Amino acid sequence: MEVYEDEDIVIVGAGLAGLTTALSLHRLGLKSLVLESSESLRITGFALTLWTNAWKALDAVGIGDSLRQKSTQMKGFKIASPDTGLFTSQQALDKDGKFKGYESRCVKRKDLMETLVKELPPGTIRYSSKVVTIDEHDRFKLVHLADGTILKTKVLIGCDGVNSVVAKWLGLGSPVSVGRSAIRGLVEFPNGSGFDPMFHVNFGGGVRYGFLPVDDKTVYWFCTFTPSQVPSYEEDWYENPIKMKQFVLSRINKMPQEAQDVVERTLITSISLSPLKFRLPWNVLFGDIVKDNVCVAGDALHPMTPDIGQGGCSSLEDSVVLGRCIGEALLKKVDGKDDEFERIEKGLKKYGKERRWRSFSLISVAYCVGFMQESKGIMMSFLRKVWFSKYTPSAFLKMANFDCGDLVI
Repeated sequence: MEVYEDEDIVIVGAGLAGLTTALSLHRLGLKSLVLESSESLRITGFALTLWTNAWKALDAVGIGDSLRQKSTQMKGFKIASPDTGLFTSQQALDKDGKFKGYESRCVKRKDLMETLVKELPPGTIRYSSKVVTIDEHDRFKLVHLADGTILKTKVLIGCDGVNSVVAKWLGLGSPVSVGRSAIRGLVEFPNGSGFDPMFHVNFGGGVRYGFLPVDDKTVYWFCTFTPSQVPSYEEDWYENPIKMKQFVLSRINKMPQEAQDVVERTLITSISLSPLKFRLPWNVLFGDIVKDNVCVAGDALHPMTPDIGQGGCSSLEDSVVLGRCIGEALLKKVDGKDDEFERIEKGLKKYGKERRWRSFSLISVAYCVGFMQESKGIMMSFLRKVWFSKYTPSAFLKMANFDCGDLVI
């Protein structure tokens, strides 16, 4: 039997973008319902690097300071030689002093997600709620769930990730593979890791490996590579963290023991592998990221490679901008002749206009940086050395030098 429910704002996906959007709306006094297909909060992914733009967004929704207490401010890069594996150079993040007040910290995904949930009103998230189809009734959207429930809503927001149902409804092309994969891990050092607050990175041979402290006792690490160039690679790696671990160790065997210890001491339950995908930049530039009273945000809008650490950061930006635009549409005083749906459509168009070029730029830069960092060949190796030492820190900070604004109507 079908059950109909009315909800003013429905958000699909209780990931980073979905929960932050809900919190943005809550700060403005607007109620939303977040649909999550899983049975509980998804906290996979271990950790993510948050740059200046992300911290401005977290401050806008009121949780920045609590997360700062659980994370270490990064100061720069320690770069290993691709030939010897030894850390031979060091580079301050803001070596030229052009980005004063920059902020870069690595945060446990679990801490971030749980902090968001604690700030939301009870009942905001509805778990085990898988969206099957989306229909229209007059100017409302009808969201059909697997359990037979039908939600009638004035605003539908897709924050449902790379395989977004909402993005598909909008007609956006599916994200495509970049031919690379990422192995990630999180390791605890009970007596303290002793690592400097730096990005420790190593490039060479088609592999990019790096690690950085989250706090005094926790270290996050990653290794991106091209499976087609690894003779031993098999599909069962996705279910076999031991093989993932062995592969990474084989590629960093020239590095100092402390760098190898980061991987060796990682529990197999704290290692994961995922293929890297991105949405074609022109798909974002010319596609429908907003239509009537429907839009997408986060990875549903701009899945990108992790090479400039902006995936999560840009999702936080989306959420604040989207919350503000919807707030302006629903909270501003208007005369009785004004049409609410027209205001909603106008607000979402404003959101789309603000986010389209920003998303296009981030996707494009991330892809190009990843291509340069992992490409093989003498010429690319030379260019990588020159580019990284001179331009990488400023490139990271330049892309992060963005303010999504406050939640002020």
